[in-house]
Amino acid sequence: MMTIMSKDKYRAFLENPRELPKKRSVEERLGDSLEIYTEFPIEKVYTQASRCMDCGIPFCHSGCPLGNRIPDWNNLVYKKNWKEAYIQLRSTNNFPEFTGRICPAPCESACVLGLVEDPVTIEQIEKEIIEYAFREGWVVPEVPEVRTGKRVAVIGSGPAGLACADQLNKAGHTVTVFERDESPGGLLRYGIPDFKLEKHVVERRVDLMKAEGIVFKTGVHVGIDVSYEELQDFDATVLCIGATKPRDLPIPGRELEGIHFAWDFLSQQNKRVSSESVHNAQITASGKDVIVIGGGDTGSDCVGTSNRQEAASVTQFELMPVPPNERPEKQPWPYYPMILRSSTSHEEGVDRHWSIMTKRFEGNEKGLQSLVTVDVSVSTDANGRMKIEEVHGSEKTWPAQLVLLAIGYAGPEKNGVVDVLGVALNERGAISTDDSYATNVPGTFAAGDGRRGQSLVVWAISEGREAARSVDSYLMGASSLPKKGSGDMPRRAPM
Repeated sequence: MMTIMSKDKYRAFLENPRELPKKRSVEERLGDSLEIYTEFPIEKVYTQASRCMDCGIPFCHSGCPLGNRIPDWNNLVYKKNWKEAYIQLRSTNNFPEFTGRICPAPCESACVLGLVEDPVTIEQIEKEIIEYAFREGWVVPEVPEVRTGKRVAVIGSGPAGLACADQLNKAGHTVTVFERDESPGGLLRYGIPDFKLEKHVVERRVDLMKAEGIVFKTGVHVGIDVSYEELQDFDATVLCIGATKPRDLPIPGRELEGIHFAWDFLSQQNKRVSSESVHNAQITASGKDVIVIGGGDTGSDCVGTSNRQEAASVTQFELMPVPPNERPEKQPWPYYPMILRSSTSHEEGVDRHWSIMTKRFEGNEKGLQSLVTVDVSVSTDANGRMKIEEVHGSEKTWPAQLVLLAIGYAGPEKNGVVDVLGVALNERGAISTDDSYATNVPGTFAAGDGRRGQSLVVWAISEGREAARSVDSYLMGASSLPKKGSGDMPRRAPM
């Protein structure tokens, strides 16, 4: 049930504007890898929480893939009841310290207040709740009282794998998480720069999960280091391996030295910041003209990282036309709109271009020296298919010694566990499952980007939770885990 708001709050959304924490100066933040935002005074948190309306039907619920009880914990923060706000928040979201920092907040696009004013600062309040809970010592290891005797292998420790493992452990199963990288976290650790998510935040949560009984085996590539026979020791297996196969750009000159996938560039930087070894050839933007091909979040992360590595110049290309500044008619409220957004990385310095296509790379024995582009016109044909036409006479040469390909991912890598288990893929190259997240291989399930396709961290967490519930039902005949949006905590009777 939703909490009734106090009377003095009814006009708060009319009287108080939306406000977020201040950012550190560009000069300061380019000199380190720390998070960009400063601390938010607690009185301002109360004010922002008060802006949440008694809107009757909270559409923010539908905008959130987790079904978070947003109005409830906003009202509890306003009333300074932080403990209950934390209980409400954690009941639907395993990792609000992640989503409170890096989620694009589709819930805010669905906020009813957003129809007439700036929406409630839902994401920021979420972050404030979980950090308050950590400071107060409320976030402690919760070891299940009863173990079921069932063993589950979770392959991959990104947001989907961590959420799935956390839920299965809560249900009393014995969980082992396999991760091929040196440390747990997947995308959270190696794909997202520290200036958006400092890695001590990830380590803090992983340490809690270890204390609750979850076993992490890192540096282990299932399908190569762990055989099919060894996986048979587990009662169920969940593939949370992500969509890590990057899309390439097979045009003339692609073989030149200096053209890299965004993931390789970003993961190397994250490893350096964490003092981990970088075993592959070093990729650095220092002193180079950098061109980022791809205008999404990954491209933006490449821009911010290149500037921190003191690139000579940073340019970003996007094939599609520049998005509108306002919500387009075909994406009405409460849908998440495709509008022009500028990230904190863009604020730090970049030359952005839209409706532009790379035709070829040019260079010599020293490697990449330049690339050639052409302007394009993008439209749709009678069947709704995208049609790209080059603009005659628009060819242009750009200096470039480093090109970063940030044009998305084509699904999970096929070598390793996918091939070893014989898991079927669908027409998009993603792992094929039924509605219960089960694959064609008995006892094997899948969740996250590897099943869904490239998506958001909040969707990965949601899929991990839902897959865990299906695995629990498979193992026990029925599940003690909550349904999406439900705040019920798992309870398992003694065996």
